[in-house]
Amino acid sequence: MEIPNLDYLKEISGGDLDFENAMLSLLKLEFPAEYTVLKMNFDNNNFDEIALDIHKIKHKIGMLGMEASVDLASKCEKNIKNGNTEEYRDLVLILERINVYLKNK
Repeated sequence: MEIPNLDYLKEISGGDLDFENAMLSLLKLEFPAEYTVLKMNFDNNNFDEIALDIHKIKHKIGMLGMEASVDLASKCEKNIKNGNTEEYRDLVLILERINVYLKNK
């Protein structure tokens, strides 16, 4: 399983530490709330909302350098619209890892 990292943020920042810190602060603020909403929508079987939640979150996954996880999120986003939750459990494991990572940053 991939490990969240700041390599991509460092790459796009061009060494701008203010930018890196601002983006990390944004991730730390938005991700937990979006993840909570995603879980709530899953508990309520709101598949269209889940797909929108995943769409928002997958960009944050990408910002944390987790390309294979973005691919999984995209597949989950597409399939969950049809009620297919096969990839959801794997996605939650990734999101939990990100949540812990961000809390410790």
